[in-house]
Amino acid sequence: MEYGFIKARAVSPELRVADPFFNCEAIAKETERAARDGVQLLVFPELSLSGYTCGDLFLQDALLCGCLKALSSLVERSAGIRTLCFVGLPFVYGGRLYNCAAAYSDGKLLALVPKRNLPNYNEFYEKRHFTEGMRGVVYTEACGATVPFGTDVLFCDDNESAFCVACEICEDLWVPQSPSVAHALAGATVIVNLSASNELVGKSDYRRLLLQSQSAKLVCGYVYADAGIGESTTDMVFAGHNLIAENGVILRESAPFSGKYVDAEIDVRMLESERRRMNAFPTRGEGYAVVRFSTEVAPCTLTREVGRFPFVPEGTELTERCETILSMQAQALAARISRAKAKTAVIGISGGLDSALAFLVTARAFDLLGKDRKEIVAVTMPGFGTTSKTKNHSLGLMRSMGATAKTVGISQSVLRHFEDIGHDPAVTDVTYENAQARTRTLVLMDVANQTGGLVVGTGDLSELALGWCTYNGDHMSMYAVNSSVPKTLVKSLVSYEARRLGGEAERILEGILSTEISPELLPPDAAGNIAQKTEDLVGPYELHDFYLYYCVRRSFPPKKILFLAEYAFKDRYPRATLVKWLKNFYRRFFAQQFKRSCIPDGVKVGSVSLSPRADWRMPSDATAALWLEEIEKEPG
Repeated sequence: MEYGFIKARAVSPELRVADPFFNCEAIAKETERAARDGVQLLVFPELSLSGYTCGDLFLQDALLCGCLKALSSLVERSAGIRTLCFVGLPFVYGGRLYNCAAAYSDGKLLALVPKRNLPNYNEFYEKRHFTEGMRGVVYTEACGATVPFGTDVLFCDDNESAFCVACEICEDLWVPQSPSVAHALAGATVIVNLSASNELVGKSDYRRLLLQSQSAKLVCGYVYADAGIGESTTDMVFAGHNLIAENGVILRESAPFSGKYVDAEIDVRMLESERRRMNAFPTRGEGYAVVRFSTEVAPCTLTREVGRFPFVPEGTELTERCETILSMQAQALAARISRAKAKTAVIGISGGLDSALAFLVTARAFDLLGKDRKEIVAVTMPGFGTTSKTKNHSLGLMRSMGATAKTVGISQSVLRHFEDIGHDPAVTDVTYENAQARTRTLVLMDVANQTGGLVVGTGDLSELALGWCTYNGDHMSMYAVNSSVPKTLVKSLVSYEARRLGGEAERILEGILSTEISPELLPPDAAGNIAQKTEDLVGPYELHDFYLYYCVRRSFPPKKILFLAEYAFKDRYPRATLVKWLKNFYRRFFAQQFKRSCIPDGVKVGSVSLSPRADWRMPSDATAALWLEEIEKEPG
C-alpha cells in the first residue's frame, strides 16, 4: 500500500483437530478472501494445520505427513497471491519434532521458523513432544524447496523497504527474553505471533497488555493470531483473541469467542522513522537469513482511526491529561518564580485564550508557593483594536481570580511613537500592528522592574510554529508557560479549568472560549466587533496543529500528511482547502524559524516542542523549496 501502510490480518479459522486437509481448505479460503481484500500480511494460529490440542497424536507419522502435504497444497494454491502468509504445523528436522511457522507467498515456501520457548506447565504440555528451536539458521528440504530453518529469519519486501517481518510463536512472547527483541534489533519492523493461548479469566487483559508493551518497547507492529473454534475443549478453551498493535497502541482486536478476524494498517515507515529518531536500533543483525518477497502495490485505503486532534485525547483521558498538563505548567512556573526570587508575576491579559490559560497557570503556581494572588499583577492594555467584549473579559477574569488588576492604555504611546518614526497611523500595515505588540511588552517588562517581578509569557506552540507573534513583542517574556501547548489543546485546558473553578470565573472563561481568536491589532468594525480574525488570515488551527504534529513529531513528508488530512477531515474541508493551508503551513514554518531560535525558557509538556535548546534545531535560513515542490505537484 501507499505511504508505508501495510494491511495486516490475523484470523482464527474454524479447524478440526488432527484433520490437516480440512484445515488446509479453511486456510486456503481465508487466504483467497484476504487477497481479494488487499491484505499483504496474513497470520494464522499456532499449529493451525494440525490443531494445537492433538496431544500424543503429534507422534503419529500419519499426522506429520498429512500436515506437510497440506502445506504443499497451500503453497501451490498461493501462486499469484502476493500476500505474505504464516501458518503453523509440526515439522521434523534432524529426527526431532518442532512446532513451526511456515511462511509462504506467491507459490513459494519461504522459510520454516521453529518455536524457541516451549511451555512445560505439566507433562501434557509441549516439551512432551516438541524440541526447542535453535538460534541461527540452517537449511532444510520442504515442499520441494530448500528453505531456511531457524528462528533468525527476516522477511523483507522488495516493494517497501520498511516492511520487514520476523516471527515468534506463542510462549516466545511471554518469556523474559523474547526472540522478537533480537528480531527488532536486527531490523524487523513487524513481528507476527502464531499463538494458541488458552483462555482464562483475566487473561485477555494480560495478553493485550503484553502486546502493547512489546510493540512499544520494540517500536514495531505486532500481529497476533490466536487459536479459537475447533480446538479441543477436553481441558481448556480457546477464544480466538486476535490483536494487531503498533508502537504501544492496539489498532484492532477481536472479542474473545467472537470467531472474527481483525484487519489493520500498520505504518511501517512511521516505525522506521521513530527508530531513526531514537537512534537505538542497529541495522541488520549478524546470523540472520534475509528472505525476499514481493507484495502487491495498491492504493491505500485506511480503516484505522486518524483523529483530527492528535494533541487532544478524548473522554476521561482528556480530563486526566488536562490536570497533568496544568500541574506541570504550574510546578515549572512556581520553581522559576522561587529560584528567581521574584516578588510578583506580571502577565498581560488580552481577553483571549492564551493569556487566560497563562493566567490560570500563574494562579495555580502562586497557590503552590503559598503566595497571595494579589502579587499577580495582571495588566490589560487596550489599544486600537480592543473591543469592549475582550476588555470586559480581561477585567472580569482578573477580578474573579483575586489578582491585582492594572489597566494601561497604549494608544497614545503608540501614536507618539508613530510621530517619532514618521509613520502615518492611517496606514494599518505591519508597522501599525507590531508597534502595539512591542509597546505592550515594554509595559510588562517595566512593570516587572517596578514590582520585582517576572513576566509570564502567553504565546502557544501553534503560534510559534507559524511565527504568528511579533518579534520582541508578544514573542518575548521571562518564562513561557504555554510554549509547548498547541492551540487546539489550549481550548481544552481552559474549558477544564473553567469547570473546576466554577462560579464567576467559569462564566467569564466560557465567554472567552466563545470569542473569535484575534490579536486585536486592527480597529473593530463599524458595529464594534472584532475585525481581525486569526484563522481567516493564517488558516484553521485544527489543520495547522494536525500538520504540525505529523511534520515535527512523525517526520512525515507533505504528501503523506495531506493524505491523512483528507482522511481525517473528509467531511469538513475539501482537498483544495487542505492543500492551500498545508502550503501556508510550510511557508510560515520555515520562514519564521528565526523567531523560534531565540524564544525564552518554557516548560515542555508533550511530545512536540520547538525549543531550540532541547527539541527542534533548524537553521533560521533553511528553505522550504523541497517540501513546497512536493505539495505543488498535488492536484487541488
